[in-house]
Amino acid sequence: MALSENVWTWFKGDWIKGNLPILGAADHATWQGTLVFDGCRRFNGVTPDLDLHCARIVRSAEAMGMYPPYTAAEIEKVITNGLRLFRPETPLYLRPMMWSQEGSAALIDPDPNSTEIAICIEELPMKEPGEFSLTVSPFRRPHQDTAVTEAKAACLYPNNGRIAAEARKRGFNNALSLDLDGNVAETASTNVFMLRDGVFLTPVPNGTFLNGITRQRVISLLREHGHEVQETTLTVTDFEQAEEIFLTGNANKVTPVTRFETRELPTDNGMMVRGLYWDYAATFLKKRKSRHARY
Repeated sequence: MALSENVWTWFKGDWIKGNLPILGAADHATWQGTLVFDGCRRFNGVTPDLDLHCARIVRSAEAMGMYPPYTAAEIEKVITNGLRLFRPETPLYLRPMMWSQEGSAALIDPDPNSTEIAICIEELPMKEPGEFSLTVSPFRRPHQDTAVTEAKAACLYPNNGRIAAEARKRGFNNALSLDLDGNVAETASTNVFMLRDGVFLTPVPNGTFLNGITRQRVISLLREHGHEVQETTLTVTDFEQAEEIFLTGNANKVTPVTRFETRELPTDNGMMVRGLYWDYAATFLKKRKSRHARY
């Protein structure tokens, strides 16, 4: 699924223009689903937390029983070199991935030493904030003892996909998904925050969803600017009482929610948080330029 016509793929040591085929019909990942990936963004000429995303795909591969063929630092270097294939102002989605080519003697689990790697970089503009509605999904998130939830694994995404598709059929942009205990985990594609009585609240990581890198960054930024943030168990009732709701994720960083079910919501604090993230990105760029100027 190419996100645009402007795409380059790195595979077996070379950058190749286009949506390059990389999996074989008999590869273990093709029929057993052992593929992990990560995503990062370049926007406004900067790639915030690229190192953290590269480190996470290594952890994801290990969680799936694979031996990563590259270190996080090596992956980051390849991606950084690939950025030179695009104009500096082009907004990009950066996606490293790893998968198993062979299975073990039992076939179901991967041969750890057969891990392959590819990196896809595609042009993808950031979406500007606008009308964004949220509902509650009838589909649940698996517990960590029922799925490899600690990995950003492709095999988990069919469930995310049906959460998103069902929400769209009812006229919403996305949906809160609950864990098997009935507590809010995240949405189909993002982490979620709410504001109540001046306190920012977000579901505590309990193993049913990824503790997102953008989520962690936003928590850090809010606390640095004097705001109280609580990671806690939240229910749908909590979100029904929320003064504001916003989402965090790699694709668009911070997205204010304008409607939850039938209730319209303000977005003042969501936009404030979005501003904090953009300020962080600008500072990140200044630090990089200053570091390069010393050498």
